[in-house]
Amino acid sequence: MTMNPREKNYRMPAEWEEHLATWLSWPHNRDTWPDALPAVESAMVSIIEALSESERIRINVLNESHERHVAGLLCGRVEPRAITFHQFPTNDAWCRDHGAIFLTRDEQDSPLMALDFEYNAWGKKYPPYDLDRVISRSMANALSIPLFSPGMVLEGGSVDVNGVGALLTTEQCLLNRNRNPRMARIEIETRLKNAFGVKQIIWLGRGIEGDDTDGHIDQLARFVAVDRVATVIETDRDNPNYLPLLKNREQLNDIRLLDGRALEILSLPMPKVPLYQGRHLPASYTNFYVANDVVLLPVFGCDQDDHARGILSDCFVDHKIVSINCRSILMGLGAVHCLTQQVPFFS
Repeated sequence: MTMNPREKNYRMPAEWEEHLATWLSWPHNRDTWPDALPAVESAMVSIIEALSESERIRINVLNESHERHVAGLLCGRVEPRAITFHQFPTNDAWCRDHGAIFLTRDEQDSPLMALDFEYNAWGKKYPPYDLDRVISRSMANALSIPLFSPGMVLEGGSVDVNGVGALLTTEQCLLNRNRNPRMARIEIETRLKNAFGVKQIIWLGRGIEGDDTDGHIDQLARFVAVDRVATVIETDRDNPNYLPLLKNREQLNDIRLLDGRALEILSLPMPKVPLYQGRHLPASYTNFYVANDVVLLPVFGCDQDDHARGILSDCFVDHKIVSINCRSILMGLGAVHCLTQQVPFFS
């Protein structure tokens, strides 16, 4: 597709809008989880079990043998008819970042399309990524839908939309020279607007300590309604996250949507997770995933889990909040949202 999606009336729906499916890439990289892969696979089974109650699940696997392995783990927990396997090999499991991003439009002709951003493993941090950089095309081909390449490096976890024209992101990530060093801010904004069908870009500053994605927005602040944003706040003044998160909160307080409305800001706590080998792990409750009937909330076995659950319960009153123990997944520096990608419903 040569014409940009915005000109063709495509948009990225908000995550809480109806899904056709959730797409995942099954974890297999032992370099990512050297001592925790079985526990990560167990958490994935819990994720799919919860999702399968209300939507189809599509899973990228390495090959036929890997498909049998995954099917065996799901046996007795998930109805086979809820799962579609794709033998699309990946380097790693972070489907939110390496996978296609899906858009919809109201027209009958080609109501669904996929975005194929360039992928460089978060600034060339984790080679090889040759398989991950081509997976978007395979996903689009599987659905027989058009594909648009915006011509810039971007991971899905670096943006969040409210479905009616606003997009959240961070300067630390999208203006990082390890992504698009030859692109000025105004050009990045233009490409975001054209690709996602949005009119307003809301920039925050820095991400949380230990986040190897250079400040993905899904670790910081998420739309929970058209004019409501849940953002994480650190209350310990000695914690390195305290000032960056406070500044992000202050920036959000000053934002007005294009129709003049102020954002309602909700504060989620930061989970108190122990250091791992002397370093902070990027644990965050904003790494939740909103499916058709459930919200998957990452929990970490700490006192703040129940507080976060209560806040999201109030945000999504028509959804069941399902807690997913992400202590093992966190060892790979991600959580639930990083592993999932929604395929929106179209009529």
